[in-house]
Amino acid sequence: MWIGEDDPLPKNDAGVQSNVANMNDALKIGFIGAGKMATSLAGGFVQQNKVKSNHLIASDPYPQAREAFKGATGGSVSENNIDVLSSSSFLFLAVKPDMVEQALQSIRNHWKEEQCLISIVAGVSIDQLALHLPAEARIIRVMPNTPALVGSSASAFARGPHALDHDAQITRSLLDAVGIAEEVSEGLMDGVTGLSGSGPAYGYQFIEALSDGGVAAGLPRELATRLAAQTVLGAAKMVLETGMHPGQLKDMVTSPGGTTIDGIHELEKGALRATVINAVRAASAKSRKLGRRAKRAHRTSGV
Repeated sequence: MWIGEDDPLPKNDAGVQSNVANMNDALKIGFIGAGKMATSLAGGFVQQNKVKSNHLIASDPYPQAREAFKGATGGSVSENNIDVLSSSSFLFLAVKPDMVEQALQSIRNHWKEEQCLISIVAGVSIDQLALHLPAEARIIRVMPNTPALVGSSASAFARGPHALDHDAQITRSLLDAVGIAEEVSEGLMDGVTGLSGSGPAYGYQFIEALSDGGVAAGLPRELATRLAAQTVLGAAKMVLETGMHPGQLKDMVTSPGGTTIDGIHELEKGALRATVINAVRAASAKSRKLGRRAKRAHRTSGV
């Protein structure tokens, strides 16, 4: 489903999905940047049999990052971005926002029109990416998150003006293999970054807090953490699989005069909901700020 100001596009039919599955057998995927997010995605692609490890390559200036990527995915690694470009049909850009210009300039003169750039760089717009590539380069902007490594990522992507339906289908196929993926208008990407891009960290903190509460109530730490993690996982599955509003599901657990309502009262006194809303808004604002910083850096460089 495509989410934005316009009407949703229909989902791929079975025939298109079958064609994409066949294409995946020959997919050659490259990563410029072999950090944690790149490794999580690539590892997920391999584990879910979407990409063969010998069709995977990444570049990174840091030996530790290259070795970690190779160990987690079985793919090849290099110090040279050109090696990655020459070996890939779909190229993931996975660098810090202030490294985008340098990374893309290093491959610009070797770019082939049949290639597609998939950027997972927070805050950097498609227009900004296009400034450093040949005219009419095919670009897709993605915001994934690290649970891709265990097949539970929540991703969103937006296609550039020259991206083909085929590019979007392959992107969706890869991202769906490691979780769920939604196509959105690019104007929503900063919000996605603040919610699902940064959201796992919020979830981990909540699980840790639940575990701390269990320990305070006398539970052993290991038991408390396992119960806390499974409780959050179960609650999330209830939302996704029942389609019910979270508030309805909360009410189903909250008996009149029972234990849960007292706990919820404490969460409300601590402004849990307002704090989480503020966290998402702050992360979204930082994503927009990173984009503006990258734009200023481009203007300063005089490119």
